[in-house]
Amino acid sequence: MKQILIPVALVALAALMTLPVTLPTSAAAAECYADYKAKKDNPLKLHYGIVQLQGPCERGPAKAEVSARIGAGGWKLLNIISVFGPEGLTQRRGNAGRFFLRF
Repeated sequence: MKQILIPVALVALAALMTLPVTLPTSAAAAECYADYKAKKDNPLKLHYGIVQLQGPCERGPAKAEVSARIGAGGWKLLNIISVFGPEGLTQRRGNAGRFFLRF
């Protein structure tokens, strides 16, 4: 019986070694934000805001995500200015005012 277990164990070990290894990432590494400009009509209102992205940290997907989220509040996305990590929050916070992480 031991003679059968050793080859089986070696095959199982070899199979495990071929699996990809995914190292855990910190939450901070996954944080992604976008700053944007938006408007409302009648009367015209404009705002600059910051939103934390849930999807990919890329400008294209951010446009759709931000548009949907601010649209629920009656705002229309004018443009995504940039997509950035947590290191960019401090310098932008003052400009976003009440629209800092609001949506």
